[in-house]
Amino acid sequence: MSAPAEFPERVVIRGVRVVDPDSGIDEIRDLLIDRGVLEAMEPSLPPGVDGVDLSATGKIAAPGLQDMRVHLREPGDEEAETIQSGARAAARGGVTRLLAMPDTCPVADNRGVIEQILRSAAEACGTRIVPAGALTKGREGAALAEMMELRAAGVCAVTDADRAVVSSDLMRRAMEYARGADLLVISHCEDPALRGAGVMNEGYWSTILGMRGIPTEAETTMLARDIALSRRTGCRLHIGHVSCAQAVSLIRQAKAEGLPVSAETAPHYLALTEQEMRSYDALFKVNPPLRTEADRRALKEGLRDGTIDVVASDHAPHPTERKAVEVDAAPFGAIGLETALSVCIEELIVQQVLDWPGLIHAMSSRVAGILGWGGGRMEIGAPADLLLIDPDAVWEVQPDRFSSRSRNSPFLGRTLTGRVLLTIAEGRVTHMETALLG
Repeated sequence: MSAPAEFPERVVIRGVRVVDPDSGIDEIRDLLIDRGVLEAMEPSLPPGVDGVDLSATGKIAAPGLQDMRVHLREPGDEEAETIQSGARAAARGGVTRLLAMPDTCPVADNRGVIEQILRSAAEACGTRIVPAGALTKGREGAALAEMMELRAAGVCAVTDADRAVVSSDLMRRAMEYARGADLLVISHCEDPALRGAGVMNEGYWSTILGMRGIPTEAETTMLARDIALSRRTGCRLHIGHVSCAQAVSLIRQAKAEGLPVSAETAPHYLALTEQEMRSYDALFKVNPPLRTEADRRALKEGLRDGTIDVVASDHAPHPTERKAVEVDAAPFGAIGLETALSVCIEELIVQQVLDWPGLIHAMSSRVAGILGWGGGRMEIGAPADLLLIDPDAVWEVQPDRFSSRSRNSPFLGRTLTGRVLLTIAEGRVTHMETALLG
């Protein structure tokens, strides 16, 4: 990657396919970017426009991606990831803004920790980082966090990240307070008693492999409860990392009823199944677990018909030594910021599940709408917030090429299609491939 400072102050990107679903644009345009501001986006700019000309024939320009599930680990576990390294990884994946989960140490359940994260984010590469607040104090599921304080600190969503709120009464009160504070509740739907000590999906393969299983009911029973509580309270509810067909059906029913429910899945659930666990490799140990081929197909259909709104990376870094152990002892989670777009190109674009506007909507503008961020579109006269994609580039996922501090990707060694050439976040170049300038 070249240093971002090498990008010209004034540049014309010619012949690029602009995909901006919120603006209804999907056509070839010329872009003029002047000192970080998107000055023009025309079918054809005249030759001789002052600035460096870049030919982008066959490339795609789109609003910067927005990622609403990222574990940055700082403060508390900087060995796995820092805000700086996570911001660089996001930029390399085309992400210009992300929602940071509150599973830090100390937990982001108060104004002080939120402000600490924001200070560190201001010193990062330019990727905008918005902290989510914890739903309960310490993420312990015993007492509610101070939601009005979190809202005043700049939080737009509350969640206990990868922990479920087991108490239904507490979750109901959480939703009531969140509605009053105009906060989105992001739910990790999992019954810990049903999950038990499971490490993979419960079914044929868990039996064959001799591994403890996690039934889909661990996800769906809690999901049904949270939908019922959203119906009761009127709280906006977002379902995190949906992994199974029955969950898709429950969300589809909730939306048909008109409930304020949205949902996301992650690239690894679209590309991989439980059979990956035949390798006994903890790189495939994620939470919820990889499910069946039927579940994978149902998730894609859910994206196609709009039941699932968003694809989020669910970036969950762990140092190599923590993952390079027996599956039972390894933590759940996989990194995904730098591979999410490429995996989605292969699983959704190439397989004709979504078209390009549909994919950008699911990875950018829809996220901005759910979180109330605004943006997610390319605006003339505003600081450029966009990425440039080579949709045909083929590359191999190699551990030494990650910007993330961790290497726990389930796609290591896999060849992917589609690569981010340039990322500009609010007028600031945060990532650029050397080949872009020739």
